[in-house]
Amino acid sequence: MAKRLLIVSTLDSNQPFGAFTRPFYLGQYLINYFDICQVGLNCSSVNYAPSISIGSRSLKSYIQAIQKSVKEFQPDIVYAQETLPGLAALIALTLTKPQNCSLVFDFHTFSAFEYWSRLSSVANPFKEFLQLVKTYIAQGTLVLSGHPIIAAGGSTPELIKQWYGVTPRHIHCIGNGVTEELLNSQFCLQPDPYSALRPAKIAVVVAPKTFQFPTNDMSVSMTIDIARCLENQQSLHFVVIGRSADDIESELPSNISFAGFLPKREDFDTYLKYADIALLPFPKQAVAGGARNKALDYFASKKLVVSTQEGLRSLEEFRHLEHLLVAGYSASEMADVILDAVINFDNYQPLTEAAYTLIRDKYSWSAQAKNVASVLMAIS
Repeated sequence: MAKRLLIVSTLDSNQPFGAFTRPFYLGQYLINYFDICQVGLNCSSVNYAPSISIGSRSLKSYIQAIQKSVKEFQPDIVYAQETLPGLAALIALTLTKPQNCSLVFDFHTFSAFEYWSRLSSVANPFKEFLQLVKTYIAQGTLVLSGHPIIAAGGSTPELIKQWYGVTPRHIHCIGNGVTEELLNSQFCLQPDPYSALRPAKIAVVVAPKTFQFPTNDMSVSMTIDIARCLENQQSLHFVVIGRSADDIESELPSNISFAGFLPKREDFDTYLKYADIALLPFPKQAVAGGARNKALDYFASKKLVVSTQEGLRSLEEFRHLEHLLVAGYSASEMADVILDAVINFDNYQPLTEAAYTLIRDKYSWSAQAKNVASVLMAIS
């Protein structure tokens, strides 16, 4: 009889990107190993297991939903992803004291470090500092509770040691992944959404608006600066996927367009498939705790990727001139590398094949779910 796994997260089907991706796809493949129930903000897209939608980021609402799920679903393991669900699960299980139920946390990122890195570059540093303190205390509570941790980023164990002065004994680094559909679908039957811009090469940036974290805003600002550097190049056009031009206050150069939010996965895949170059234009302060899902999608789609070093956080296996092109942090440095990518586009195609092979072999969601399942089975 399969063990019962309760996944608690901030999964929100109205925003099917970012924090949604890890719990949704891990859950989809973990059903091969466990009986699963999902608890999240909006689980309407979870069609592979029973679920509970909370509809609120209230700590009290999460605690009540977890207590209800523990009573009715009777899980062997509660797998709580991110800080709020983790804190709620810790409180709920402390209050209910279920027998033979293990608690495992999943850190998508190390939040305090992210806030600290952005402190000097945000519009409201005081608000950012308050978030830093709040997440430092909350995530520290989870770290010091002694429960096992699965981390999406390889740097998380060292950051925990630096910030809390402890070395977690039971921490396992398992990154994000890509869908089998994206890996196995290299041909697109939909019309080219960039046909009006051809014959220019299309360089895309995926940057949807996400809750609380402004790293995507930083990447959009950098992309606009890069486009200004290359505005006289007719052979290249930039497209930002995930937001509209109405979100931008500054005057835009003529060689950049905004595709808006694409709620359907097939539409997103089409825009990505027809692009020529994919960008990860993240400045140093745009820190993320785990591998950015967009980076993995780019490699899985066989796009020629141009990135700063920060864009490759937790993807250390992907190297400059082996899998992609890595540029410096200034807009002019990125612009020079992107222009080189356009001019020598065909010569760089072996990089896309090498990156795709690495993604296929090690970074599918099914492979990552198998890794997670091994950890959870050993713990319970």
